[in-house]
Amino acid sequence: MANGFVPGSTALPPEVAALVARRDRLLGPAYRLFYEEPLHPVRGEGVWLYDAQGNAYLDVYNNVASVGHCHPHVVAAIARQAAVLNTHTRYLDETILDFAERLLATFPAPLAHAMFTCTGSEANDLAIRIATAVTGGEGFIVTSFAYHGVTSATSSMSPSLGTRVALGEHVRLVPGPDPYRHGAAETGRLLETAVRAAIADLEWRGHKVAGLLCDTIFSSDGIQPEPAGFLAGAVQAVRAAGGLYIADEVQPGFGRTGAGMWGFARHGVVPDIVTMGKPMGNGHPVAGLVARADLLQIFGQKSRYFNTFGGNPVSCAAGLAVLEVIAGEGLVANAARVGALMKEGLEALAQQHAAIGDVRGAGLFLGVELVKDRGTRQADPDYASRLVNALKRRRVLISASGPEANVLKIRPPLVFSADNAACFLEAMAAALREVDDATGR
Repeated sequence: MANGFVPGSTALPPEVAALVARRDRLLGPAYRLFYEEPLHPVRGEGVWLYDAQGNAYLDVYNNVASVGHCHPHVVAAIARQAAVLNTHTRYLDETILDFAERLLATFPAPLAHAMFTCTGSEANDLAIRIATAVTGGEGFIVTSFAYHGVTSATSSMSPSLGTRVALGEHVRLVPGPDPYRHGAAETGRLLETAVRAAIADLEWRGHKVAGLLCDTIFSSDGIQPEPAGFLAGAVQAVRAAGGLYIADEVQPGFGRTGAGMWGFARHGVVPDIVTMGKPMGNGHPVAGLVARADLLQIFGQKSRYFNTFGGNPVSCAAGLAVLEVIAGEGLVANAARVGALMKEGLEALAQQHAAIGDVRGAGLFLGVELVKDRGTRQADPDYASRLVNALKRRRVLISASGPEANVLKIRPPLVFSADNAACFLEAMAAALREVDDATGR
């Protein structure tokens, strides 16, 4: 796991060691922790997390708290609704309708219906069910280091979970886009060619194509936003084969790319289904999807859908409050403006540190690729790990991504300011100098 805590690898303060031991005893061995020395936050506010000793950590990683930790407008909406009513969607309720109406207004017209779940994994699972029911196929195409969830269906389409989590026989992998190594001009053509080959292989083995499922910023594949538009050919290919395009917007959605509310818009395509996750509730367990009306007409005739707490009034109040904050505080424009400042600052640091091979991003979703040699562009996951932990010691939280865990994953809350960006860049400069000295770069 990128940036994972390895038990026994470092001496921990007694209070941290005790918490880790208690956690292992109660939760078992399957869970994972971040950082060489795990963090114990006890409070969050805006872009800051505070530990038990009152130390403030700048959060440059947590997209789940999309409008900032404990945003007062969202907290008030949750508390207000929880004090009145919380129940399921088999009763009439105006809150879910208000939320759905406001949410659907952010999408292109063909995407006309919303369905709600509790997690992004459930949303992708439901999208898979819809695509299968509508197309009559079961074959899916995902990128080679994708992550789409932890249900049985979605984990079988999430190769980033590791080789011990088996891929479905009906799943085909295509290489994730990598313009840093293959050239921006070739990115779309290479992806389309790989998708067409995957379609041919599925059909040859008797699997009708149901869909292409991809995260529109390819975050697990190393954060690949450019060039805008490179997805169009792959989408056209899968539709020509009778499949659907499912856009996983759990990470790039809700204004994060700074070019509008949804990452798919940068590629000039309209998905058949769009899935969303917990950023829509600022961390409250609400997620869902939007889809073409004709698709849900077919699905609804074949299957009932019920999720006890997917779309409950408290969750919908949280989601509605998040949309109000994004619009009211101009957070899409803020993501574009502050993201551009951060990218510019990181590019300046790349001129001083040879370990930075590439800086890329869209809005407040940036990647910094660390390499052993700029000529060979060989990945350097050790340097990335050292840098992540050097930043953590400076009370800046970040993580790494990509098939070789060598790409810094930078996606702070959307309320990140220019001053916050300056604070991050200052810590980044100091951490880079530390790791350069330690590694002889």
